[in-house]
Amino acid sequence: MFDWLTERARQTPLKLALVIGARRWTYGELDTAVSHLAAYLYAQGIRPGDFVAALLPNSFEYVCLIHALARLGAVLVPLNTRLTPAELQWQVDHVGAKWLVTEEEETGIVSCAILTVNGVGWLESKSALTIHHAPFTLHHLQAIVFTSGTSGKPKGAMLTYANHFHSAMASAERLGVQEDDLWLSVLPLYHVGGLAVIFRSCLLGTAVSLHPRFDLDAINHDLNNYPITLISLVPTMLRRLLETRAFWPATLRLILLGGAAAPAELVERANTLPRHSLSVNRLPLTDHGLPLTDHGLLITDHRFPLVATTYGLTEAASQVATMPPAEAARKPGSVGNPLPGTTVKIVDAQGNELPTGAYGEIVVTGATVMAGYWNAGRGMRNVESSLRTHATGDIGYLDGDGDLWVVQRRTDLIVSGGENVYPVEVEAALRSHPAVAEACVVGVPDAEWGQRVTAMVVARGEVTAVDLLNFLRQHLAGYKIPRQIWFVDALPLTASGKIARQQVVEEIVKGERVAAWL
Repeated sequence: MFDWLTERARQTPLKLALVIGARRWTYGELDTAVSHLAAYLYAQGIRPGDFVAALLPNSFEYVCLIHALARLGAVLVPLNTRLTPAELQWQVDHVGAKWLVTEEEETGIVSCAILTVNGVGWLESKSALTIHHAPFTLHHLQAIVFTSGTSGKPKGAMLTYANHFHSAMASAERLGVQEDDLWLSVLPLYHVGGLAVIFRSCLLGTAVSLHPRFDLDAINHDLNNYPITLISLVPTMLRRLLETRAFWPATLRLILLGGAAAPAELVERANTLPRHSLSVNRLPLTDHGLPLTDHGLLITDHRFPLVATTYGLTEAASQVATMPPAEAARKPGSVGNPLPGTTVKIVDAQGNELPTGAYGEIVVTGATVMAGYWNAGRGMRNVESSLRTHATGDIGYLDGDGDLWVVQRRTDLIVSGGENVYPVEVEAALRSHPAVAEACVVGVPDAEWGQRVTAMVVARGEVTAVDLLNFLRQHLAGYKIPRQIWFVDALPLTASGKIARQQVVEEIVKGERVAAWL
């Protein structure tokens, strides 16, 4: 079979595929660029089965690379652009990558050949690659995506094209598809969520508005001037976006909210923001159907739920469970039923399935589950299996409707004096104080208690640590109350917009910020 972009370009060559800033490409144009890039990469020596690492920001070049490697039958190894050279070197060596595609000629990585995106021939090959025997099947590896664990070495999740295919189809069934869908994505392409948007759009013939980073001005520009229908965000991103907006555009039909627990008040704020229609004032549209930026606002106000809460992970090719907006508004806090083709059960420490309502480890089974971790002692024997099971390590429960509630990522659980403390519960209590804008609760190593419950808080008004302590005593058991509160201007974030909990711990331990001791 041929790769998905080849098939998509044959079916709908004139449909919009990609928007980056003021630039846009149809599927036919994207396919042409990928053909030239594939020819260039083949000329450099890249062959089916080669592992090709990528150290790139979100860009047209990165999207082309993803599709070109699929066409060549090579395996993508996306690298986090925020890692140190030593961390990058370890990942490259761990998978044995033969090539590194990057913008910089000097990367500090010495164990593989370097291809720079600004080098001669990149996207400008004089010939296009013609493939007579396409080295592409659903069971081929698409990528080795490293997990962002908070301790120890990251693990490389082996994702196949079958994983992405089943994820895209199940996501489309749950969220719906419109012919004119334009998905605004700020997630990095080294993140499984970023890859998922690219593949889903190609498979379904819809378009992506790709952003290099979470930039409020750029996102608001696209929301106000382009017919964006979907957007993927994590709670911190949504909270900051809401601080800058007075309305949602009427074209927006869904906000996919995941990556961390979604507070009920945040979902409600997003759902109750007014919706206004855009008028292009009788100005012509661009060639690909995007309105010009000179527009007016029609005085309309359509309110209905927009936020779909979701739970996913790298090892399951993104989404595991997703609750559509109307249900998420009715049952705040839940991430809904597993996607079609995926099953979820809750087990105890011995692997026994637990009854409805009982806390335990979330175990996922389905065609979206990875083929395994690279070099984990099991080789590649699971690659052609259709159904696999993954014990996530996350803690949750299923309610009577079969909806999943994620209580805590296991790596974030705090054990203080033998008691389990769920940071999400303490954070929710802190955020309910009117003077608290954001909060992160972590466990800091403590000789007496094992871990000391500690909070980092962004205040929106005058408040002291004692004020918050007295407030929390009305809502939480004593062992859950932070022993230390640090006030900061902003919480550190990962590249995907989540709160960087390990960095919070490190900053506290190193004493880089001023703390208010309780």
